[in-house]
Amino acid sequence: MTEMIGAKAFVRSLERAGVETIFGISGGAVIPICDELLDSDMRFILARHEQGAAHMADGYARVLNKVGACLATSGPGASNLVTGLATAQIDSSPVAAFTGQVNRDVIGSDGFQECDIIGVSASVTKYNVQVRAPEEIPHAVKTAFHIANTGRKGAVLVDIPKDCTTLRGDIEFPEKVEFRGYRLNPEPDPHELDWAAKILAEAERPLIMAGGGVIASGASHELVELSELLLAPTATSLMGKGAFPNDHPLSLGLCGMHGTMEANMMVPKSDVLLVVGARFSDRTTGKIADFAPNTKIIHVDIDRSEIDKNVEAMTKVVGDAKLALQGLTERVKRLRTWEPITEWRDRITEFKCVYDAENEKNGPYLRAPAVLKALRDELPRDAIAATEVGQNQMWAALHFDAYLPRTFHTSGGLGTMGWGFPAAIGAKAAKPGVPVVDIAGDGSFGMTENNLATAVEEELPVIVVVLNNNVLGMVAQWQRLFYDKRYSAVKLKGNPDFVKLAEAYGAEGVRVETMKDFRAAVRRGIKADVPTVIDVPIDPEENVMPMVPPGMGLNDTLMEAD
Repeated sequence: MTEMIGAKAFVRSLERAGVETIFGISGGAVIPICDELLDSDMRFILARHEQGAAHMADGYARVLNKVGACLATSGPGASNLVTGLATAQIDSSPVAAFTGQVNRDVIGSDGFQECDIIGVSASVTKYNVQVRAPEEIPHAVKTAFHIANTGRKGAVLVDIPKDCTTLRGDIEFPEKVEFRGYRLNPEPDPHELDWAAKILAEAERPLIMAGGGVIASGASHELVELSELLLAPTATSLMGKGAFPNDHPLSLGLCGMHGTMEANMMVPKSDVLLVVGARFSDRTTGKIADFAPNTKIIHVDIDRSEIDKNVEAMTKVVGDAKLALQGLTERVKRLRTWEPITEWRDRITEFKCVYDAENEKNGPYLRAPAVLKALRDELPRDAIAATEVGQNQMWAALHFDAYLPRTFHTSGGLGTMGWGFPAAIGAKAAKPGVPVVDIAGDGSFGMTENNLATAVEEELPVIVVVLNNNVLGMVAQWQRLFYDKRYSAVKLKGNPDFVKLAEAYGAEGVRVETMKDFRAAVRRGIKADVPTVIDVPIDPEENVMPMVPPGMGLNDTLMEAD
């Protein structure tokens, strides 16, 4: 044991957990912690809003596959983290939030900047705890990191009263933590693997759908191996994008509401569907009754509670995706003594709709799909893309290819507008030598554009591509298609000049009118030492297609708005 103040114990605990970067905003309840951080080698990145700090930690975590840490003061500082924690939790991203709290003797008195953040955050975290003595800090931090980054990963929160950081205590740093109710066994049941492998080996029209769990477990290589063994076309959920290379001949791309035609047509026609690390969200399945009504479904997931939650599976494999895919591949090799049927694989070309890359402009506007294909061409294969939420997100999912895991990141489950830019900053902090781009809409970017100050100050030169249609595009698309063009609360007439906005923060800003201008701007942005904001005018009437209308199934996918 060593006697020290709680703030020092906290910083030491972070260092022992391997934290190199922490994102946050200071405040009265965390001043002692910020003071101790001055004596640490940890990098503190000052956000401009606590929500942005949480998103930065989230982007950092997704890129490095390690816990991203953020810090906020009590009251509004803590509550401002909640959207970021909810985003990370539903997308199974390991984020640890640390919040200051009023002194212990003030708790419950509605003191200045007091907030019951434990109660507030309970439904959007995997684990949360309030320490009650300086001696409890190391165990709480160790526990939080362990829970955040094991099993199905997620968000955690540790609340620390201010006096626990200023008082001295006999501090002991635990080497490991154990506690009731959290016993993990990532090994799949061999009997479940046997049964699933038998079904796969006998399939004539096998298809695989990969979710974020494949990326979380580092199982992309195993996924490709099994896909090639079965000659199984492979689709992904939105969170699974990057788990399977988009340029692989067996790739179907995205499945779901704005999925590719080939994915949405072939999933219901498969006789066996292997779903790995995906949770059958409504945006992936469409109308559940029409999702895959005559298909034998095998569901692999590390979270037992996801099995049969939304879609009933014929058989289940509970465990780590990497171990499950390895086990399935070994068994299928032994069971399958004949060559797989190539006719099923060849049907990919029957449904594939190739975007006309020549159609780059529509009147005075550039077309979003062409812009994203050009962006992909200009970036290296390992470049990292984050997206905002809305039309920009779906265009990116459809037209910006991902070749490697952990290179495409988005807010999937919560659909958090404003997520992409701060997440891109976190990604750049994680991998400063790799180009990082935020694919944005004007509406989403406007929600967190103040983080340009952070990116400039911290010398994190991300590129922001703003698909600017002066409207909240996805809501407007629904109003256009399903509400007889009755536009309400979507037109952004007060948008700033994004070029001048970027320049006001000390970043580069450029507005482009041609594809040649756009490509040149991207190339300059890759080499720039400050953030670059590229304002791209697109048609406010342009729709994201394909689309499954609400309440309908994958077979009802539309290619045109009419």
